[in-house]
Amino acid sequence: MAPARSGSRRARSIVAGLLLCLWFSGAAAAPASTTTPSRMPLSQVDAIRTTDHARFLTMLDALHRDIDALSPQDRRYLRFLDGWQANYEGRYSDAMAALQEVLAGGQQDALGVRATAMLMNTLTGQGKYAEAYAMATRAADTLPSVTDPTARFVLLANLSQMLTFAGQPQIAMTYADMMLKATPKGVSRCEAMVQKVVALEGARQLMASSPELLDTIDVCKTNGQPIFSNTMSLILVDRLLEENRLDEALATLRRITPSIEAARYFPHLIDLSSARARIFEAMGNKPEARKAALETVAMNHPGDTNEALRFAYRVLYSIEKAQGHYADALLYYENYVVQDQGYLRDANVRTAAYEAASQHFRAEKLETEGLSKENRILRLQQALDAKAVETGRLYITVMAILLASIAFWMVRIKRSQLRFKWLSSCDSLTGIFNHQHFMGESGRALRALEKRAGEGCLIFLDLDHFKQVNDSHGHAVGDAVLKHAVAICKGQLRKADLLGRLGGEEFGMFLMDAPRLQGTVVADRIRLSLAASPLIVDDVVVSISASIGLACTDTIGYDLQRLFRGSDAALYLAKRTGRNRVVVDGDDRSAATPFPAHTRPVDSTTA
Repeated sequence: MAPARSGSRRARSIVAGLLLCLWFSGAAAAPASTTTPSRMPLSQVDAIRTTDHARFLTMLDALHRDIDALSPQDRRYLRFLDGWQANYEGRYSDAMAALQEVLAGGQQDALGVRATAMLMNTLTGQGKYAEAYAMATRAADTLPSVTDPTARFVLLANLSQMLTFAGQPQIAMTYADMMLKATPKGVSRCEAMVQKVVALEGARQLMASSPELLDTIDVCKTNGQPIFSNTMSLILVDRLLEENRLDEALATLRRITPSIEAARYFPHLIDLSSARARIFEAMGNKPEARKAALETVAMNHPGDTNEALRFAYRVLYSIEKAQGHYADALLYYENYVVQDQGYLRDANVRTAAYEAASQHFRAEKLETEGLSKENRILRLQQALDAKAVETGRLYITVMAILLASIAFWMVRIKRSQLRFKWLSSCDSLTGIFNHQHFMGESGRALRALEKRAGEGCLIFLDLDHFKQVNDSHGHAVGDAVLKHAVAICKGQLRKADLLGRLGGEEFGMFLMDAPRLQGTVVADRIRLSLAASPLIVDDVVVSISASIGLACTDTIGYDLQRLFRGSDAALYLAKRTGRNRVVVDGDDRSAATPFPAHTRPVDSTTA
């Protein structure tokens, strides 16, 4: 199974790897000082944070010992360095306390701007996206007034990083370009180039041969920035792997392994192991792939959610399934789903936080502008005579009535448009997609899956003996049964999945990013839920069962008509062989699941 490309996911992994080492190297590198530790200027201590971290810690301790000799401004600078170190070590509460002390002394000077940028990063590291993006939105508004080169550079870097993180790579690239132009004298262009590459990766515009990527690797190596160089090299490995240039990917991985192991930077170590697992899997070397994937899992901690773990569990699932170890395969698949859904939830929260912060900020600006305009009008009104005031009020009243009328008709027109759109795409009884719209949406979903080599399943479901329900209890009860069945199906589907009524008592479902095993499990879960949930109407109990046919892209491909015929044939076979069962197209055992016979669910009594 080839991994589906997700530029935004990979960019998120890369950005996460940069959070603690990238965007706070705002001070220009200073020459080595011969002064004693306690007398070294704070700007020189600031400059060696990422280039010589061990010496930085020594200097920091010396400054704390001589804190009584520092000026108030130097003590504020020292608290900024304390906040940076706490953020580096993952002590986010301590970092926030130190940075808020710095901001209490002024938010508009260079140190205040840098503290604001770091606090945004700290909040992101804690998953406090609403607060982080609220700060980012306000910081972007103040950007034109930031003139200090170092502060502007750091602020641009954080804005670019956070917008990539929020799934806005095009805006992030704009800030990265501004960052390249605003690189302070004496600061390597490596950092700004890295952010540009990360934004390009988030926008899925990067290839292994892209000059931006290769030039950034060379510049970062030349400027003695191994962490940045390794980050870019890992992206290069990812691109080579996706382009199926496996030998080059493995050679690149082996070339950067000594540097990554020497740096002992945790995000790079797990990405290294995960990439090795994917490469060996693609080469067909299952023992080495399994070994690397298990190493990746062992390196993480309980509760961790990251892209490296997601890939590792997918590799382990594929290997165990291919070897017929279905119990282990299912366990690994469950872990893979946890990682996948964990990322999706996190991504949705980030995107929602960014959108909410942007809308709130725009609303505040409009409110402020509105209040300012109202004050000017009031000052003018005080200079008018009574007749002018009355004329103005009459004009405002007429305009308000006119605007209200326009707004009323616009709302009515919009509601009518939405109603017509709903009627043209949805089934009037059940509220789900009608046949034509379901097939159209399924076709679009299949094209999207084909572009990224994803997997999907098309399910056809037919309620057993539905005509008897209408004949015995009437069409009103029959309609209630259809609505009841739709509600049960919705409860078993994800938000991204599609559900439509194909006609009568037949329904269609399209499962996005669902391999055959998952599709079979979902189909049988729906079958069991229907059988276990009879409809009770006016003391009448109506039992429900369903025959289900399933066809998957891994055997049939991405042609909608072929999937349609495969699902339809499987559904026909399910009805012909006794109903109330799941049949998978291409599965000669006609089993409800792909597991051995003793693990299959037992068919319930036919309705």
